[in-house]
Amino acid sequence: MHVTLVHVHVKAEHIYQFIEATRTNHEASIKEKGNCRFDILQDANDPTRFMLYQAYANPEEAAAHKETLHYVMWRERVAMMMAKPREGVKYNCLFPKEES
Repeated sequence: MHVTLVHVHVKAEHIYQFIEATRTNHEASIKEKGNCRFDILQDANDPTRFMLYQAYANPEEAAAHKETLHYVMWRERVAMMMAKPREGVKYNCLFPKEES
């Protein structure tokens, strides 16, 4: 499994709009081929900070996500809402192990 954690810091005045835009992206992303999880988390102590937990079956399907219309629309819509550029960190999932 291929996992990316995307850290996002949103301007306080755009929290609601960011959540709504991200909900739309989430709802389409969970229907993608190879998507295992697409969780949207908001920091309990700082509501301007979010983390997107994206898990795909393999790196190719994760890369394909970035070519979808819903992702491109989300990226363009939220760009001006961010206090700083988002940061994506890629991980290899060790557990749970994938079935052969």
